[in-house]
Amino acid sequence: MTTQNSKNRLTPTQSRAARRERRHSRRKFTRVLIGIGVGGVALLLILGLILPMLGDLGGSSDKAPDGPGKRVESDGTDHIEEGSEHPPYRTVPAASGWHYPQPLAPVSWGIHTEYIPEEKRIHNLEHGGISISYNCPDPASDSCKQLTDNLADIVNRARGANLKVLMSPYPGMPTTIALTAWTFLDAFNEFDKNRINDFIKAHESSPNAPERFAN
Repeated sequence: MTTQNSKNRLTPTQSRAARRERRHSRRKFTRVLIGIGVGGVALLLILGLILPMLGDLGGSSDKAPDGPGKRVESDGTDHIEEGSEHPPYRTVPAASGWHYPQPLAPVSWGIHTEYIPEEKRIHNLEHGGISISYNCPDPASDSCKQLTDNLADIVNRARGANLKVLMSPYPGMPTTIALTAWTFLDAFNEFDKNRINDFIKAHESSPNAPERFAN
């Protein structure tokens, strides 16, 4: 006589198949957990590499900074035609004031090897950009090459983080290096990487710039 329990009992073949299925499920679950763990570690490593870089060169928050650098009274935001005369700027290099409209300005971000007229460069500042100007009495000297290489490294890193930064020579400037943002100026003679990065971090796309969301 066949009982209900004997009907429900698995055959040896079915039992082995069930055990194999359970082992397969456990192995599959283990692989999933390992994959999640490896992916999480990889993500943490990537963030560990990227976040410090953005921390060094990241743009400012929605709070308008009051430094670093010296705040300069604004010369306004007037557009002028190319070649038009205008009053002198308050500072050298200028940190605001009369400038050319599009398409004459702004100039491209990044590294420039020739002087940029103030009337073009200022439009970049109006858009929340940072200008790094340098003055080498002897452009062919080793010291000038070292300076421009150091500045270019900062600019390339900033551009890699999609920050609005440019550098260009400024013959006759009173100091060797000058950093300008809209209504801010920091001028000095000795290369200082941290000083430059701090200026970029504080002022790039800051609320002080009239058109900080423009490119």
